[in-house]
Amino acid sequence: MLPKVNQILHIQVNSIDEEEARQEYKSRIADMNDNMIFMEIPINEKTGRLKKLYIGDEISAFFITDGGVKNYFTTSIQGFTDDVIRLVLIRKPNLESITKVQRRSFLRVPAELEMAVKYSEQLKFIAITDDVGGGGISFLCDGYIPLSSQQIVSCWLLANYKNGQIEHIPFQGEMVRIKMLETGRQQVMMRFAEISDRDRQKIIKYCFERQLDFRKK
Repeated sequence: MLPKVNQILHIQVNSIDEEEARQEYKSRIADMNDNMIFMEIPINEKTGRLKKLYIGDEISAFFITDGGVKNYFTTSIQGFTDDVIRLVLIRKPNLESITKVQRRSFLRVPAELEMAVKYSEQLKFIAITDDVGGGGISFLCDGYIPLSSQQIVSCWLLANYKNGQIEHIPFQGEMVRIKMLETGRQQVMMRFAEISDRDRQKIIKYCFERQLDFRKK
């Protein structure tokens, strides 16, 4: 069953920050079309604060149907609209993607991997990731490099596995958010705009290996 207009969505934002990822928000579905759900700005009922969202943010959501059944799905922020009130656009889930079992869309793990970024023909640089996941990555680079959000760039990620194998993983990434750090470096949040299923699976495999390492510590 798909969610309906006026239903309440219970939302968590997928984040490498565990405290942030645990926070739950509520929102009401104001409208929808064939591809999008238009929801109100989510609110944290414990604090009363509205949640600021960014295009590309991955979210896990559920809505409750008759009998108290929770229906889970994952989606991402597609944009915003200012009608009478400000609404958030999220991708409408396919019926077959809705499940009764909660899950994260993609596992994310802290990881320092080398990656090459081609911003333009004139600007190419090497960066280091600080987290990696099946839906995107974040990386650190020098603060003087002129970057702008919503830009699509070509990247090559260097992933090393436990068996000694090394993979060069190409993808197109969209820079969703750029944050200047006190160290003088900048942190770039990026989602995969274009990546083959085969290369995405390579990244997910790396993430599971890293997660196993953390559990052993």
